[in-house]
Amino acid sequence: MALAEAAKGWTREEAAAAGMVLAWHAAQAPARPAIISEHGNRTFGELNARANALVRALRRRGLKAGDAVALMCSNRPEFAEAVAACQRGGFRMTPVNWHLKGSEVGYIVDNCEAKAFLSDARFPVSSVEAAKLAPGLLAKLAIGGAIEGFEDYDAAVAAEEGGDIADPVLGSQMMYTSGTTGHPKGVYRKQAAPVSPLLVKLTETAAFREGDLALVTGPLYHAAPLALNFSFPLNAGIGCVLMDKWDAEETLRLIAEHRITHTHVVPTMLHRMLQLPDATKAKYDTSSLRWILHGAAPCPVHVKEGAIAWFGPVVFEYYAATEGGGIFIDSHEFQSKKGSVGKPLPGVVVEIRDEEGRELKPREVGTVYFKAPEVGRFEYFKAPEKTEGAYRGDFYTMGDMGFIDEDGFLFLTGRSAEVIISGGVNIYPAEIDQEVLKHPAVADAAAVGVPNEEWGEEVKLVVELNEGYRPDAEMAKELLDFAAANLPGYQRPRSVDFVPELPRMPSGKVLRRVIRDAYWQGDKKI
Repeated sequence: MALAEAAKGWTREEAAAAGMVLAWHAAQAPARPAIISEHGNRTFGELNARANALVRALRRRGLKAGDAVALMCSNRPEFAEAVAACQRGGFRMTPVNWHLKGSEVGYIVDNCEAKAFLSDARFPVSSVEAAKLAPGLLAKLAIGGAIEGFEDYDAAVAAEEGGDIADPVLGSQMMYTSGTTGHPKGVYRKQAAPVSPLLVKLTETAAFREGDLALVTGPLYHAAPLALNFSFPLNAGIGCVLMDKWDAEETLRLIAEHRITHTHVVPTMLHRMLQLPDATKAKYDTSSLRWILHGAAPCPVHVKEGAIAWFGPVVFEYYAATEGGGIFIDSHEFQSKKGSVGKPLPGVVVEIRDEEGRELKPREVGTVYFKAPEVGRFEYFKAPEKTEGAYRGDFYTMGDMGFIDEDGFLFLTGRSAEVIISGGVNIYPAEIDQEVLKHPAVADAAAVGVPNEEWGEEVKLVVELNEGYRPDAEMAKELLDFAAANLPGYQRPRSVDFVPELPRMPSGKVLRRVIRDAYWQGDKKI
């Protein structure tokens, strides 16, 4: 029996185990909208057929189950097709941040051992440069236009049959997260982890029903939008409206036009929407919203209060990362625990530890640690030394500082000195330092996150100059221009301060936390 016929008799769980959950939804309701975007729409039937054809196209070019596929693509229907194809073809998919330089993209494509590279024609230069750095590629497909040396994606898909493949194999994903030093790291699991307690809680609170639509506000190469705002609703049979570029008023317009019920945002988005003129906000009916999920960065209390007052008690917050985690709080709990990111979900063990690794008492501030699951623990792909450095026994940390109160609620007091979060994006300062240090005037430098009302944090560069250079406005502009020419936009410093000497440990290591804390404490004396 063909899978398309069998799918109607499967349970959803059986289809999901085979990587064919979208085929199951397509069998139930082929005309239901799956993707709505300015770059085209797809019903579940169309999305399913295109995913099947893409599996066949990749197999024809030599890919087999277990092989890796790198995808660099903006928010458009082909992203969904690639995700679904990898899910059922047994491929390991790695989404790539298209803001990166070509050499950085090439490192990821090569490091993940990609056999196929699917790239958006909006990024031709970095695509070509990246492909040259990945000699193991068997297939290169250009999405939405032409790229030198790449085949046309649409032509490759159109040449194949769209019926359900008869031999599906469940695929996987490997996201890359930047390190505090060196290259990005692939977060890899040899075995699939058990069902996440966070996913269980999200399913319970989202309470999807027929006719719902989710609005995707962030870039799909990022773990949170991909997992929580895209794959999560799609796998539940809920269509997604894709934003190609985020804008506060456009978000409200799309919510009103499509009667959006679910979305995921970062605090910066909530802040910007709240800052819109009252007349602008009043133009759009947002009463359809039943679930606004936010995370990726600490949310200022006044922003959260404003969002709940505007949208109602439909605002939910989580704390997790690519590596794992699972903290959750709803709008009602927030009223009595303002500033908290929530309580650990069932099965999630969290501890606050000091610098020696000792567990701290309630309300004592330290580093937040999660206990890793027994099965499906993450490791950093082909980087055993980084994997070892991430764990302390059975526990690992994402570098956040905070405390747990007497009721078990977690409060974050700030990021570790090695991580800056601006607008929900993780920025690792060592990557900025190593570029700025190439300037002949710079003796030493430390990038830190400083307060920014809109973005949460922004990047400031604190510099110790070489002898013979003046710490003036002209030099500051020169360094900012130098950084702008050598770093992606989200990593670029917004301001420069000069100091006679950076604070250091006896070993010579710069005390970045001391530098950062001066700005957060309002002292500014380093």
